[in-house]
Order: sequence, then structure tokens, then C-alpha cells
Amino acid sequence: MLKAELIERAAQFRSAGDDPDRHLASCPALVLNADYTPLSYYPLSLWPWQTAIKAVFLERVDIVARYEREVHSPNRAMRLPSVIALRQFVKTSEFPAFTRFNVFLRDRFCCQYCGSPQNLTFDHVIPRRLGGRTSWENVATACAPCNLKKGGRTPKQAHMPLLLAPIRPTSWQMQERGRGFPPNYLHETWRDWLYWDVELEA
Repeated sequence: MLKAELIERAAQFRSAGDDPDRHLASCPALVLNADYTPLSYYPLSLWPWQTAIKAVFLERVDIVARYEREVHSPNRAMRLPSVIALRQFVKTSEFPAFTRFNVFLRDRFCCQYCGSPQNLTFDHVIPRRLGGRTSWENVATACAPCNLKKGGRTPKQAHMPLLLAPIRPTSWQMQERGRGFPPNYLHETWRDWLYWDVELEA
């Protein structure tokens, strides 16, 4: 059985009961691909309400769910979309961009030497002075103390084995990683479309 209190802590689902008075800036639309899966989990694929409304009128998306909050024009009122789905499928690239943030996400925001989530930077597993490259396969997340302790040595020389060897992840693997880090705000109408990695009770 899913722990209701756990998922509420992991991602604060906001009740639709507050929607009529919701500030417009707090009405983003969750964007789904044409197969009704989120375009991205981390960061979560969200569009501001203006972009979502424009896409609706351009017939580029279908409205899946709505807020109770309305916007008005001189001749009509419209409830803001809270979930929209693209009409044309967007194929994601096979591999994500090689960035500091994506390295952290691949490594689950933990030092790959000691497991600490604090004071993170990145480390060249094989130091550059020894010919090590700045690449997915040679860069790992490290906390500042471990990075300083390792210095310009290899993990073997420093007697600091890696928890996991660095790899070049696929976009699918990164999306799976992202599911482990839900944002602080989720609207209740998004529940059916998001599947976060949360603890299950036996």
C-alpha cells in the first residue's frame, strides 16, 4: 500500500479546492507527449498558462484536465488547462547533454566516493594531468572534501574506490533518475500522469 503521507512529503499535491482564487502565476500546465507521458520528469515539463492557452488556440495540444481558475476575455470565459497533451509526438534525443547538472542527476546528487549529498562538485576520475578527459565516462560527482583528499591521483592511487563507475547515460536513464526527485509543488490533477519513485509498504 502506498504511504499517502510519504507522497505528500515528497511532492505537495495542491488541492483543486483553492483553484478559483489561485494566482495566475501558480497555474502552470503539465505538458504530456502525444503518448500521454510527461515530456520530462526532471525538470518537470511545465508551461506557463499563457503558453498553454496559445497552444490550445493553435490546436497544437489537447486539454486533458483543467483548473477551476478562469480567465476572461470580452466575450468568453475559459478555465485554465492544468494538463495538456501534444498532438504530435516529440521524439527525445537518445543521449542527454553533458552538463554539470546532468552529471549530478546521473549520480543521484551524491558523492561517488563517500555518498555525501553535501558540497558537491565534480572530479576527473583519471586526472587531466594524466591524460584524463572531461567526458561522461571520466567525470563523477564528488563532495569537496573527497575531491580535495583525492587530489591529482587516480582512485586506486588514493585508495578511494568509486561507488559506481561513471557511464554515459541514455535520456531514458536520466528520466528514470529524475523520477526520484519530485518537485515541491504538484497539482492534484497531475496525479494520474506522474509516477514518482516513492517507498511502498508491504
